[in-house]
Amino acid sequence: MRYFGITFSSLLSLLAMAQQSDQTILLNQMVDQNILTCGFTLDQVDQENVLWKLNDSTASIGFIYRHIGETMNLFGNFLDKPSAVLNTTIGQTDIGQGLDYASSKDLIAKGYAMIRELIQEKSTDWWIEEVDTPFFGKVSRFRVFSHILYHTSHHSGQIALTLSRSTSK
Repeated sequence: MRYFGITFSSLLSLLAMAQQSDQTILLNQMVDQNILTCGFTLDQVDQENVLWKLNDSTASIGFIYRHIGETMNLFGNFLDKPSAVLNTTIGQTDIGQGLDYASSKDLIAKGYAMIRELIQEKSTDWWIEEVDTPFFGKVSRFRVFSHILYHTSHHSGQIALTLSRSTSK
């Protein structure tokens, strides 16, 4: 059904956006772009290729995929979202932690859901407050958020390279 040349679903989208702050819209667009861009690669990961490596001295696709999910959730600790996820990949060697594709995929989905929750719940003042991190020292929560997206992109690139050039296929 059309109203003034606009479909009903488009009208609902416009109304939803009008109820969101500019900050919420921008942060959600950043996450949307990260999901889209990284999704071109991450959607290719499956149980069949989790053991693939670029070469014998690199981590497997499954390890890197799990690392993305663990890191997203563990960084929630700096964003008032305590995580029960165990660190099996940060600073660790690949010894098969990424064999369970489904649980790793679930970690990534939970990480994105956590970020979406924060975007909806938190004010500008909260995002610019600084938190202590062992990696970057004292930084704003927005910088932690930014790093989660960068980190996901970085490792998606590693997976893309491995998918295209793996010697383990």
